[in-house]
Amino acid sequence: MNYVSVENISKSFGERTLFENLSFGINKDQKIAFIAKNGSGKTCIMKILNGEDEPDTGQVVVRKDLNMAFLSQDPALQDELTIEESIFASDNAVLKVIEQYEKALENPDDSEAYQKAFDLMDQWNAWDFETQYKQILFKLKLEDFKLKVKNLSGGQKKRLALAIILINRPDLLILDEPTNHLDLEMIEWLESYFAKENITLFMVTHDRFFLERVCNEIIELDNGKIYQYKGNYSYYLAKKEERIASENASVDKAKNLFVKELEWMRRQPKARTTKSKSRQDDFYVIKQKAESRRKENVVELEINMERMGSKIIELHKVSKKFKDLVILDNFSFDFQRGERIGIIGKNGTGKSTFLNLLTGTIPLDQGKVVVGDTIKIGYYTQSGINPKPGQKVIDIIKEYGEYIPLTKGKIISAGQLLERFLFDRKKQHDFVEKLSGGELKRLYLCTVLIQNPNFLILDEPTNDLDIVTLNVLESFLLDYPGCLLVVSHDRYFMDKIVDHLFVFRGQGEIEDFPGNYSDFRAYEDSADVQQKEDNKAEKKEWKQQNNTSNLSFNEQKELQKIEREIKDLEYEKKQIEDLFAENKVADNDITAKALALQELIQKLESKEERWFELSSKM
Repeated sequence: MNYVSVENISKSFGERTLFENLSFGINKDQKIAFIAKNGSGKTCIMKILNGEDEPDTGQVVVRKDLNMAFLSQDPALQDELTIEESIFASDNAVLKVIEQYEKALENPDDSEAYQKAFDLMDQWNAWDFETQYKQILFKLKLEDFKLKVKNLSGGQKKRLALAIILINRPDLLILDEPTNHLDLEMIEWLESYFAKENITLFMVTHDRFFLERVCNEIIELDNGKIYQYKGNYSYYLAKKEERIASENASVDKAKNLFVKELEWMRRQPKARTTKSKSRQDDFYVIKQKAESRRKENVVELEINMERMGSKIIELHKVSKKFKDLVILDNFSFDFQRGERIGIIGKNGTGKSTFLNLLTGTIPLDQGKVVVGDTIKIGYYTQSGINPKPGQKVIDIIKEYGEYIPLTKGKIISAGQLLERFLFDRKKQHDFVEKLSGGELKRLYLCTVLIQNPNFLILDEPTNDLDIVTLNVLESFLLDYPGCLLVVSHDRYFMDKIVDHLFVFRGQGEIEDFPGNYSDFRAYEDSADVQQKEDNKAEKKEWKQQNNTSNLSFNEQKELQKIEREIKDLEYEKKQIEDLFAENKVADNDITAKALALQELIQKLESKEERWFELSSKM
């Protein structure tokens, strides 16, 4: 069943043509990834599909009554709504039933309203739906339902928009970089969710594991043409290589024929016969084919790495914490030559802080970091470039010199270096603030590498880079002879370039794992299976020792009420604890707040005990 047909669409901005005469279709149950280089118009195409923009020529035909949802990089949410209100703001009928039931729970004295809401939940089979949507919010770490949108971070807003889309289950999901702002645990959950659900997807993503495990078709925009591949990422790579080899062979054949035809054309008299005119027309077709070899503009990375001595970097009993959050606790490590370490862990466990401690950007609480005399650190941070007002691209590079030394004694100009990073002469004189996100990252990478570091630190280097640039960066890093320390959520990237991992478990616990990310996941999964089996056995034994009868109607009602009360009590408890943690409690209010906290803890323990009793009967 066809959902969307894109027919000969084109789009230009002034003299710049993004794309022209593109055609493709989206059918039910397809999971399509759209791949193109940065600046090719991927986001523009997605907005045209969603109706937010219009093509200059051509049309998009959408199936009647198709329910379509679009996750943009900057989702539009209502600032004054809470997370829960944002969820219920959609037109989903089942969510309206759940909302009515949630409100009935808040007024337990109105038994008639509660009974009506309870019956509707049964009628709409909404119990499972409620469990599913709360699981989605839990997996995306949106557990504080009362938090207002205006108080959310950019990452939380993106996750909330993603949650709303997943909960409403539209016919077609259009997703622009859905894994951005997700930690590895969330990415793997979303990957598993999409892989098993019968959902039609059209997405742009640079996460190649995601492409491999979720997508069943890839559409590529390459040199202005659309190519479709009926398979996942590895299938796409193989077939693309075959296509390029075939194209180049065809061009080589046309070039040989072109030489022969050119000789014939030059021998022709001015008076044309019908036969010679036909051959002359064919000549121009052959000429065009012969000159159509692919324009492979590839980033060239080449540095003159500083010599490295025997002492690299040593960490001696290093500790750091922010109030109650422990980042490092007497951590020691001695980096060796050629060390290639990846850093992984949940958001908030201190990965970026560790890099800042290592480079002296922030001070230690105790211990010391000893850096070898010959070590030159190159630090690629998430903050990126901070250009001066009115600064041009070429000005950024000239700050490091008019001429840049490369390997084997070679020297190139600042302009030539920028051309190697795909900034043509015209682009070099653009203002930095006009660059796209991917172009800014590419320019920043250039400024880090031209300083010739022998200890390279990369904090989320793959964000906003297209797959072509990622492949070039990986090839460079594989041959890089210095030390490498990388924080990244890109599992494909980590697997290719690191030898072992620092796993940040939280509260100062750092595990040195001997392997790449896939090795780590295999190890963790095997441990999880055993743990789940142990938990299952314990739960079965416990239930056998307790009452296993079903809950009565009143007990079901009580259980629902207790769950809401526990949620509210935990929220109030956290609010007071945060005030104490941030030293925001006035001296004359400390006693009252402490008593209030103690009372909340006692209430919470009592409610949890009763909840446990009721749950054991289910």
